[in-house]
Amino acid sequence: MLASLSWAVLIIIGLFLLGFLAVVARMYKKAVQGEALLRTGMGDAKVSFSGIIVVPILHMLEVMDIKLKTIVIARAGAEGLVCKDNMRADVKVNFFIRVNKTHEDVVNVAQSIGAHRASDPVALEGLFDAKFSEALKTVGKHFDFIELYNSREQFKQEILRIIGTDLNGYVLDDCAIDYLEQTPLHALNQDNILDAEGIKKIIALTSEQKIQSNQLQRDQQKTIKKQDVEAQETILQLEKQLAETQEKQYREIANIKAREAAETEKVRQEERQKGEKARISADEEIKVSEQNRDRQILVAERNKQRTDAIETERVEQARALEVNERERIVALAQIEKEKALEEERKNIQGIIRERITVEKATVIEEERIKDTRAQALADREKLVAITKAKQETEQATITFVGNADMEKQGAEFRAKQSLIDAEAEKASAEHRSQAIRIMAEADASKASAVGLAEAQVMQAKAAARQKEGESEANVMQLTATAEAQSIQVKATAQAEADEKLGVVAAKVNLEKGLAEASVIEAKADADQKRGLAEVTVNEQRFAVEAKGIEAKADAMKKLDGVGKDHEEFKLRLDKDKAVELAQINIQKDIASAQAGVISEALKSAKIDIVGGETMFFDQIIGSITKGKMIDRAVNNSDVLGTVKDAFFGHEGNGGGDFKTNLRRFVDQFGLSSDDMKNLSISALLLQMMNKAGDDATRSTIAQLTSTAAALGLGDKPVKTLQL
Repeated sequence: MLASLSWAVLIIIGLFLLGFLAVVARMYKKAVQGEALLRTGMGDAKVSFSGIIVVPILHMLEVMDIKLKTIVIARAGAEGLVCKDNMRADVKVNFFIRVNKTHEDVVNVAQSIGAHRASDPVALEGLFDAKFSEALKTVGKHFDFIELYNSREQFKQEILRIIGTDLNGYVLDDCAIDYLEQTPLHALNQDNILDAEGIKKIIALTSEQKIQSNQLQRDQQKTIKKQDVEAQETILQLEKQLAETQEKQYREIANIKAREAAETEKVRQEERQKGEKARISADEEIKVSEQNRDRQILVAERNKQRTDAIETERVEQARALEVNERERIVALAQIEKEKALEEERKNIQGIIRERITVEKATVIEEERIKDTRAQALADREKLVAITKAKQETEQATITFVGNADMEKQGAEFRAKQSLIDAEAEKASAEHRSQAIRIMAEADASKASAVGLAEAQVMQAKAAARQKEGESEANVMQLTATAEAQSIQVKATAQAEADEKLGVVAAKVNLEKGLAEASVIEAKADADQKRGLAEVTVNEQRFAVEAKGIEAKADAMKKLDGVGKDHEEFKLRLDKDKAVELAQINIQKDIASAQAGVISEALKSAKIDIVGGETMFFDQIIGSITKGKMIDRAVNNSDVLGTVKDAFFGHEGNGGGDFKTNLRRFVDQFGLSSDDMKNLSISALLLQMMNKAGDDATRSTIAQLTSTAAALGLGDKPVKTLQL
């Protein structure tokens, strides 16, 4: 029972506490930021900025807005702010006020205007408009209009100072000048003395500013116009320079094209000349090859003819031997019959011996006469050859430079001709030796039939032929020597080749003649000693000759085909080698002669040698030729002579230089240094030609332009002359 009562008491107490807490929570009012709670009723007025208990019936709660508020004060037109200099200014100022966050100020504001109207903008503007306007007027009167612009911060501080911070519970935090401008003239009252003075000052200031502005504007226009004119002049000058540069470029391009065209034409002509030379050389080689072929064919034909003739002769010889054999048999059969006539034959032999002696003396005398004639003829030909060689040497010395190539070709041709002549001479000597041998064999056959007397005759004839062979060898040797000396003056190598060929041919002929004479003499002695045993000797000789013919025929057969081609190839190779050596020696002599001529002509000159082989010589000769051509053209041309006297002579007397005379012509045509600074010499001459008044002057300047182009001065700038 007691426990139940205790729990009941506790429940009641709990319920009471809960009810009390609910009542308290219901009566407690909280404030938000920017608001103040004002409680009135039982007791004094109480202000709270966080929360307060309000008992119904006993208390009354009011909420006051204490946030920052803005009051805008604007004065414009006739109500504008009057400045210290009596000028009106349209102004708009924002004032920032709030209720001071203190118990007394909140109560004071609530008592003055009420808690609800404390934050009403209309109420605030009506409350503070007059005060703020008066403050603006008061402060504005202390500043000129210009100072208001320049001292806005000071103007604001003065406003705050005049108004103050205590405004019956309100606080002025700050103010801001939102708009400040001069009042327009149409809004001012001319009858108002202050406005009239302001109008006058405004007009005076604006007029002066307008004048200055107009002056600045006109100066700006003049400056702009001047800059435009200068820019236009600069543009025109640049366009002029551009046109001059373009014309100069076009002219230089034209000159380059002309030079390239001339160079192309020159190269084309040179290539055509080279082609012609190559064609001529090829034709010459073809002709030489054809001649060699014809010569080889002719040699082959002659060899064939010689072989045929030899075979024919051998057949004839064999037939003659058979006839002689028959005659010998007949003679042997008639020996007995001829014994009776032996004494008469002895007498005949004596007569024959006397006749042989006389003939031998006659032959010896004739050979001596031939030797004397041959010697005199050789001496005369030698003297003529030496004189002719001297003349040709002098002529070759004069024309050696221009005719070097012709002399070289002539020497090559003579070398080939000498080789051909040597081969022909060799073939002729072989033919002569064959003829002599055949004649000797025939004479020997006759001698075998005739007997001892005929053997003596054969011996005399052999001696005569020996003398004749020696005489011919001497004559050929002297002739070859004279020809070699004559050719040696022209080309040493060719002379040596001809001399060697001549000496070899002479030696061969001499040896062949001596050998043949020895053979004939030996045969005659053998026939004389053997006497009646000549039949056996003839048989042996015929056998030997048959073997020789057979061996020679075999050798000729072996030479057919590849062997023959090989022998001919060796002969051609030796011939080509001799010709090439002769050409090399001739080129050496030509180069030596050219070096001597150039050394003598340029021994006092300072020359930088560029190029090799014949290039340097050709360039030197070409330069000398060009110089001579220019000198001859100037000396033979009246127009060029006039140009030379006009531009390289002082007043026509030849006493000045090119620079002085060109300066005189420049002054004559009125050309300034600015006109010439970017011009070439050819362009300057072209301007002079355009300014020339008569045709004679134009012709002179045109010739001078051509001369400058020929000398390579046309493209050089005038400033290089430093006029």
